[in-house]
Amino acid sequence: MAPTEDQLRASAASGSGPPSAGGSWGMGTGLGGPPSRSAPESAGLDDAAVEVRRAAGLVNTQEQRTSRTVWQIATTHLFTIFNLILGLSGLTLVLLGRWLDLMFLAAAIGNTVLGFAQELQSKRRLDRLAVLKRDPVRVVRSGAAVEVPPHEVVMDDVVLVRRGDQVPVDGTVLRADDLDVDESLLTGESEPVPKQPGETVLSGSSVVSGSGSFRATALGNGSHAARLTAQAKRFTPVSSELRAALDRVVRWITIALGPMIAIVLNGQMQAAGGWSAALASGAWRDAVVAAIASVTIMIPQGLALLTTVSFAVATVRLAKGEVLIEELAAVEVLARVDVVCFDKTGTLTEGGIHFESAVPLAANAEDALAVAGWERVLAWIGTDEDANPTAAALAEAFTERPDREPSGTIAFSSGRRWSAVAFEGGTADGAWLLGAPEALLGDAPGTGAPADQLRTQARKLCAEASDSGLRAIVLCRAGWLPRDGELAAEVRPAVVLTFRERLRPDAAVTLAYFREQGVALKVLSGDSPRTVAAAARAAGMDAGGDRAEPVDARTLPEDPTELAAAVERHSVFGRVGPQQKKAMVEALQSRGHVVAMTGDGVNDALALKAADLGIAMGNAAPATKAVARLVLVDGRFSRLPAVVAEGRRVIANIERVSQLFLTKTIYAFLLGVGFGAMTWAFPFLPRQLSTADFLMIGFPAAVLALVPNTRRYVPGFLRRAVLTALPSGLAMAAAILGVYAYGRWGTDASQEQIEAAAFLTLTASGLWVLAIAARPLTRWRVLLVGSMYAGMAAVLLVPVSLAYHQLTAPAPALTVAALAFAAGACMLIETAHQMLRRRLR
Repeated sequence: MAPTEDQLRASAASGSGPPSAGGSWGMGTGLGGPPSRSAPESAGLDDAAVEVRRAAGLVNTQEQRTSRTVWQIATTHLFTIFNLILGLSGLTLVLLGRWLDLMFLAAAIGNTVLGFAQELQSKRRLDRLAVLKRDPVRVVRSGAAVEVPPHEVVMDDVVLVRRGDQVPVDGTVLRADDLDVDESLLTGESEPVPKQPGETVLSGSSVVSGSGSFRATALGNGSHAARLTAQAKRFTPVSSELRAALDRVVRWITIALGPMIAIVLNGQMQAAGGWSAALASGAWRDAVVAAIASVTIMIPQGLALLTTVSFAVATVRLAKGEVLIEELAAVEVLARVDVVCFDKTGTLTEGGIHFESAVPLAANAEDALAVAGWERVLAWIGTDEDANPTAAALAEAFTERPDREPSGTIAFSSGRRWSAVAFEGGTADGAWLLGAPEALLGDAPGTGAPADQLRTQARKLCAEASDSGLRAIVLCRAGWLPRDGELAAEVRPAVVLTFRERLRPDAAVTLAYFREQGVALKVLSGDSPRTVAAAARAAGMDAGGDRAEPVDARTLPEDPTELAAAVERHSVFGRVGPQQKKAMVEALQSRGHVVAMTGDGVNDALALKAADLGIAMGNAAPATKAVARLVLVDGRFSRLPAVVAEGRRVIANIERVSQLFLTKTIYAFLLGVGFGAMTWAFPFLPRQLSTADFLMIGFPAAVLALVPNTRRYVPGFLRRAVLTALPSGLAMAAAILGVYAYGRWGTDASQEQIEAAAFLTLTASGLWVLAIAARPLTRWRVLLVGSMYAGMAAVLLVPVSLAYHQLTAPAPALTVAALAFAAGACMLIETAHQMLRRRLR
């Protein structure tokens, strides 16, 4: 039997291999330099031990699927109540041979296909999500270093890392030779973290200096990176008010459909002479077709399709401006956002470090002579192949190197926080140290000697730089290269160097835009609060008041209510961890805010996913891009106002055209109930209603949905749409019932003529609703509405059209009556519109 994970862990902790391992954990040197004096390094696992762990499933493999399969996605979009009703109606018409009445299925098919394609694209993107790179991993096996694919790393493997490597699994450090790890993708903290034997390293972090080894303690789905990935992979749709409103309409219609179908079908069978007579004579076929027409007209499937198309068009437009929309509804959400949270690095700043200034220090002429050649020293440090990002930033400003190679060096370590180099003779003679002020200058006040005066001067300059949001380091001169990491008392500061993270040129303009739009701004960063506040001030955020005071997030309360109050009150936060960013976003949402979150690191991924809208910068980590709904491909923060404009256009235009679709749903319901209750034959065939839909709604709505519209977002879209549509639907239904009653009782017109009169009343009054929705009536909008009126006339006058629609031109008296009823409906619709407009204002 294979040993359990606990047994393997116990054997690893005791320093001996499992019984089947065939070896001990012994001593070994590994790779990357001599072993640390502070800790031994294992000779690693042998082949037998590796096989034991493989058999136990203790390997670095991860589940690659999201929570929804392709089949589940397909069934979600295919098997809806509307698709079921429309599909059964279409199948019935096919069986009855009424192929020309199937046009109503086009919108349903289009909406299903587009919805399925969009979610399938999201699934594939999430399936590709990975926090870890897939480079080979160096491990110690049987005392020798070998390279294996990441998925072949097993529990208790000894993993070797050096500068530039990404940590593939979680582990405990065995050997650390000046080992510094960058955990910014996981924690947001931009400073490297020094690691010592016995400490933990997390998968997804990177080695920035030194080398070492660690024993794998968590891998596969149990690793830190995998847990982040798993949370990010959970697919959740964008919170869209438009979609939510449509879903609510669907629920309303679903509740009404059952009784509606029974009433309509019974009414049509009764109009055909009763159930028995209709079944015996075959008249039930026409009754079923009429029932299908009355039911399918209720369903606003075209509105869902038009919403999806509007989102898609906005996506294409924004893609031309280097904005990638990962989910269609994201363009709508940004128009509703009232709080934007963002990280400092990669959003306010460009990332990376840039040299700012150098201030030489000299208490007297002798000091000035003693530090001569410091520019050449900085040139050598900046071009050293092992230079960290801060040191490498010196290369652009200092280009003239010393005239000889160094006689000795000490690499930078985050534990020491300084590096050193020595030259013998030439233009840069002596030993030089570069590092953090607190590490090289100390904090003792001194005795007033020249060296102490230089330290005091240097500390003052460094403090001023820090208050200005700059990073300060010090170049010092020493009598000799430090031995065993011990600083000599003769270390004297020579130059104070300052660096800054370069502010994005578009950050200030973009933040100003959001402030003008009444959007609150929150900076959530892993860096120090003072540094974050300086960058925020440079970007134009308010410098006064409690809201602009930087807050150390480690002091924030954990209680959700208290946290929400604190995040509402303040605007600048430093030392914020990944889980805390997510909690802060959720705290804002708990107060009713619509929150957007921008970022570029894996540490931002959970917050981006929790936000109503996650926005990733173009240089973001793959995991961050995968969970974001919107990616700024070129990393320009100034792209966001264009997204807001597109979102406003979509929301305002969909609200405009939704009045048309909801009007149709209302009059369709009233007509179905009315004709069913009166046991009158329904006056429309499916093909007639499809044509009427095209003239009143389909084509003009598609045009109106895509025109520019800069109206600011106003909550309550569905309420306004229903209030506007209700009087229009009531007036149109009353007019159609009236003209039908007149044709049935006041004339000797045939059923085909009455249907033609009903079609005229329907389209004439419906086009007035269109004219209201199209206001203000510019020249092209007048042309649009006028062409639809011309289309109505063509349907009723062109012989081929009359034959296709199975209509007969009505007698003059019936035509006048139809126009009169339509005019009455238009007057009622206009009156209601004017009253509602004043009320809604």
